[in-house]
Amino acid sequence: MDDQPGYLEHRKRLRERFRKNGTEGMHDYEILELLLTYAIPRKDVKPFAKDLIKRFGSLSGVLDAGQKELEEVAHIGPISSTLIRLIKETCGIYLAEKMRNKDLLSSPQAVLDFARVKLAGLPHEAFMVIFLNTKNKVLDYKIIQEGTVDRAVIYPRRMIEEALARHAAGIILVHNHPSGDSDPSPEDKQLTRSLVEAARTIDLRVLDHIIVGKEGYCSFMESRLMPVSENSR
Repeated sequence: MDDQPGYLEHRKRLRERFRKNGTEGMHDYEILELLLTYAIPRKDVKPFAKDLIKRFGSLSGVLDAGQKELEEVAHIGPISSTLIRLIKETCGIYLAEKMRNKDLLSSPQAVLDFARVKLAGLPHEAFMVIFLNTKNKVLDYKIIQEGTVDRAVIYPRRMIEEALARHAAGIILVHNHPSGDSDPSPEDKQLTRSLVEAARTIDLRVLDHIIVGKEGYCSFMESRLMPVSENSR
């Protein structure tokens, strides 16, 4: 008599579906369930996957969660939480590499995809600068400030020092709104003006300021909010 647990056959079917069609037609919890099978080999992980989706609202919410938050969900231990975080970090590295070889003026979506993966899910505000060469290709990127839920204090001098260290010709400013609303505040607009003025002193071009949130994004360039600068004409 075959007393093999029924979930093993279910796992096999999930893997076959993925090999055949990728994630097409799969629910969020099924994608997460398939991922968890590699961390929890001897249990039915469908309930665990559903609990994670219920707790964090979506697959992206699960990927954005911190390790401690993940482990607060029943049956999610350090191996599972590490695997989930590894997937998120790997996505960030992949998108950073895809962005590096592009002219970012002609490929703005590459910046947006990277920025959203890197910052949109953070529980606190963070400010990142992407450094560009004369051909608008990426030299480097760095989060230069992290703050509270609603504020990260940015000092123009820090931005200038980081740009000079990389011999950057241009930069793209990126920060997140943990609230989810990506509309720029009056403080965001004033900060952008201050940073553009600081960049002008060393002939550094500011190509854009992008705000990302879970509900969307705002590009100052697309929205015609970028302060007029001789260096950006």
